[in-house]
Amino acid sequence: MSGLDLFGAAAADDAPSEATLPPLAVRMRPRSLAEVRGQADVLRVGSPLRRLIEGSGGRAGPISAILWGPPGTGKTTLAHLVASAAGREFIELSAITAGVKDVRAVMEQAARNRDLYDRQTVLFLDEIHRFTKAQQDALLPGVENRQVILVAATTENPSFSVIAPLLSRSVLITLTSLSDNDIREVIEAAVTSEGGLAAAYTLGEEAREHLVRVSGGDARRALTALEAAAGVAEDLRGVRGDDAPTEITLAAVEQAMAQAAVRYDRTGDQHYDVASALIKSMRGSDVDAALHYLARMLEAGEDPRFIARRIVIAASEDVGMADPTALQTAVAALHAVAQIGMPEARIILAQAVVHNALAPKSNAAYVGINAAIADIRAGKGSAVPAHLRGSGYAGADRLGHGAGYVYAHDEPDAVAAQQYLPDDLHGRTDYYRPTDRGFETRLQTRWEWLKARLGRGAPTD
Repeated sequence: MSGLDLFGAAAADDAPSEATLPPLAVRMRPRSLAEVRGQADVLRVGSPLRRLIEGSGGRAGPISAILWGPPGTGKTTLAHLVASAAGREFIELSAITAGVKDVRAVMEQAARNRDLYDRQTVLFLDEIHRFTKAQQDALLPGVENRQVILVAATTENPSFSVIAPLLSRSVLITLTSLSDNDIREVIEAAVTSEGGLAAAYTLGEEAREHLVRVSGGDARRALTALEAAAGVAEDLRGVRGDDAPTEITLAAVEQAMAQAAVRYDRTGDQHYDVASALIKSMRGSDVDAALHYLARMLEAGEDPRFIARRIVIAASEDVGMADPTALQTAVAALHAVAQIGMPEARIILAQAVVHNALAPKSNAAYVGINAAIADIRAGKGSAVPAHLRGSGYAGADRLGHGAGYVYAHDEPDAVAAQQYLPDDLHGRTDYYRPTDRGFETRLQTRWEWLKARLGRGAPTD
């Protein structure tokens, strides 16, 4: 990489021209732990990642690491810092373009570095989740015998995308999105640093806060947007005869970022995270949060039928009999979305989400079926009482099946007081217990009356 050091910065005696100047995000990449923003938990003193970066493996030796986190959280930066420790050799591969042949070539080079120069090799593999099983298998020997220190980066849950043998030979390090304060510090450093914009620009508070807001905790996105906004600011300024700093205004930032990218991956971990957030927001009765996650899924191109199915499930699991009409709305939305499609389907889904979020909540039916299944799996539930058994076949009378059965419609109020549960559960089990919320309040009175009429007594614990 002629003229540039490991971190993409220009060498002192080889300043690049404007045409070859690396992106601002590359120029501002931290060169030491002190410059890293965020990730305090995984970089604490004594943590595996910090020890790996500081080259303090001790007798245990360095261990490979898999860095899992959203974009722009420092995965590549941390890999460079690992490589810079103790003069290690750094080799970078992208899982998008590299194959088994490339991996084997790296292993051979690492073996030469170790045997001839007593030098460790760090292999940084970006987007490891794109590697096939065969490609990941090719990494195992080198990682097993520490021929290389593997630092792999992924935005998807490694439990789903990385083979178990490779996971067991590495330490999994989870990175988190940067906080707003971290992003502010990154932006301010970029504006003033000689390696950044070198104080040739000023950044208004509104413009800075907008950059923080649209970055979504992604430092790379914030710096890319800042660099684009600086270019727009130059165009808006026009030709001037003074050397005063150019102001980056809110208008320049907005013009540079026509639309914020949606943080969502339909095939990865965020697919499940955002869907979970939608369900939990409806369950928690926060209609605004529920609509936010619905919009996030739709704008990312999520299949509206998938969303509709989740809403139907929530209508039974979380609303239940507290508002039976929520399920009707959800099922109607499921069918309507299948017939109509986007973009109009967003309106139907929004109605179903709002209904679920605002409805009174009861998980009594959900808890009831789970408790019944748990008893079945525990071996409970003896023979079906003889009077409830089928009697529509030859020989049933001789076996006593159906004998003594009382037809409910022949009884007052159409309630037949007879045993329905098996002997080992009769009188000892209440799977369904209505709450005192919504429509279920009215059901509670009838539930208690029915238990008394059926001779099952008061609810049991």
